[in-house]
Amino acid sequence: MAAQRKYDLVLFGATGFTGGLTAEYLAQHAPAATRWALAGRNRAKLEAVRTRLAALNPACAGLDLIEADVGDAEALRQLAQSTKVVVTTVGPYILYGEPLVAACAAAGTHYADLTGEPEFVDLMWVKYHEQAQQTGAKIVHCCGFDSIPHDLGAYFTVQQLPQGVPLKVEGFVRAGGTFSAGTYHSAINAFGRMREYAKVAKQRRGREQYPQGRKIGSTQQSVRFEKTLGTWVVPFPTVDPQVVRRSAAALDRYGPEFRYGHYVQVKKLASVAAMIAGVSALFTLAQAGPTRRWLLSKKTSGEGPTPEQRAKSWFRVRFHGEGGGSKVVTEVKGGDPGYGETAKMLAESALCLAHDQLPDRAGQLTTAAAMGDALLARLQRAGISFEVVSG
Repeated sequence: MAAQRKYDLVLFGATGFTGGLTAEYLAQHAPAATRWALAGRNRAKLEAVRTRLAALNPACAGLDLIEADVGDAEALRQLAQSTKVVVTTVGPYILYGEPLVAACAAAGTHYADLTGEPEFVDLMWVKYHEQAQQTGAKIVHCCGFDSIPHDLGAYFTVQQLPQGVPLKVEGFVRAGGTFSAGTYHSAINAFGRMREYAKVAKQRRGREQYPQGRKIGSTQQSVRFEKTLGTWVVPFPTVDPQVVRRSAAALDRYGPEFRYGHYVQVKKLASVAAMIAGVSALFTLAQAGPTRRWLLSKKTSGEGPTPEQRAKSWFRVRFHGEGGGSKVVTEVKGGDPGYGETAKMLAESALCLAHDQLPDRAGQLTTAAAMGDALLARLQRAGISFEVVSG
């Protein structure tokens, strides 16, 4: 496959805000020999992005532009067949993502996205996992802040613990910054689609084969004051703990029994109540079409914070791991989670899929199972810190 395709990678959705940041990162950090192109539905906007990239790197003046729309199956088929890797920022993925996954699974093309939508991830597994296994495609969702710091952070933590023994890991998330309009839209749509999600999750559970002789599960989670952090911690039911557990199921290194708990840190107990009330209100409003549309109108996709605002943003995820009589504390940290670091993570995932020697696995995979050590090393070189704090 590698030698026969015109491109190493194609970025789909380059004209959006996060897509543009991803394009800028590739312009500045992709190896000179990387053959890549920009794809989207509006050629004039693609040309404007190319002009902006050429100011950062004159070689980008020659980037190919590919016109393709999610509603044009033939254009997506041709796009997927032209490249080793397709990376996409076009969401919400439950509305716009499936046609590109279908094209990549059929063509044996590796795929990476930024989704944090559990329904979309499960639906794509149900519909395309087996085909991707047959064609050799690696379908890798959640390649941004959802869920790389948590998935690779847990993976890094496990590597510091003994092998062949039951392991327990808990992740504690702190972040300061603005999350993207795309993330907000995905969350509101997910709140309004809980029945659909429950149905597809049940389908996946009925078909998915878990490892024989190993147990993968969750820790007992509740709101509590965590003395070692000096904060309250609240169970955080995002897609991230699902991704971590799926990595554990795929990789024997997580031991014969692995349990994971995922939390967000909150300084004051009053803030815990306010956060729970706020999420409950959003969930309730998202159930009805008119109020859901009103919520969606509050943030416009394609817009984002200024570079100055992004420069002040940050994230830290602390992991507590234990097993076999050993304990370890690790930390993953970086800058702006919603935009800058997410674009970096997605771009490095694409470059990893395009250029690196990777485990011989195919189908829908987590970042740890698909890329593991290779992506971890890339992100460390790119300035995202994975370190042992104690243990």
